[in-house]
Amino acid sequence: MQCEIIELSNSLDLMVTRNRKTMKGVANLVLALNKLSKFKFDRDLSNAQLCNTIMDCVMEEIVVEKGSSFCTEEKNFNYSRLVKHVELSDQYKKDLIQNSEEFRLQAITLKGGYCDLKVNFEMSCYRPATCYPNTGFTVHLSIRSNSKKLHLCCSKPDDKVLLFLKDCSDKCLSPDEQMQDSLFNKSMVCRDMATFESVKYPGWFISTAFEERDDSVEMCQADTAFRVTSFNFRFKD
Repeated sequence: MQCEIIELSNSLDLMVTRNRKTMKGVANLVLALNKLSKFKFDRDLSNAQLCNTIMDCVMEEIVVEKGSSFCTEEKNFNYSRLVKHVELSDQYKKDLIQNSEEFRLQAITLKGGYCDLKVNFEMSCYRPATCYPNTGFTVHLSIRSNSKKLHLCCSKPDDKVLLFLKDCSDKCLSPDEQMQDSLFNKSMVCRDMATFESVKYPGWFISTAFEERDDSVEMCQADTAFRVTSFNFRFKD
């Protein structure tokens, strides 16, 4: 066994352990280094932030499914076995909770002993052959509520895209069940902040309200006034 240490920056080294050399292994290493090189590391990064950045570059694909496409060309989805458990809050630290009476999310600032009300998301990664440039991963977001699995989905009954939670506890998510309704393009804004754009409705983003008293979590277009589309995310153990 051979080991090689590559210095990526003053505060980050990469250790490569070699057994049998394969072209697949070399290709995976080159892709990972290319993704890491897009981020600017510094000495102020905490271990959690560094882990978040590296983990966001990890993708292990195991199955390919064909799905219907809203574009002119066929869309393929490569599903990853990697499921990340994350907490989300908007860039002004509003936490996301589930409305106890409706299948929707709310954004409020939790204090004191109420922090356990925030929802924990399961984030699964996909790799679609999109018909337009995509600068991040495509992800599916879901939460657990009273033993039920709720998927975060979109619909467009009129000229506005709606965001809601859908009970899919007894179903397997597949392209035949309008998979694109519950897929979002996750694009990095900075090290641990990202936007989530609907795959089926390009140009529409998950958002919260700028005003503290407005707890709505809705879809909005990028240029909508007084809406916040950037979210902090933290991976959980």
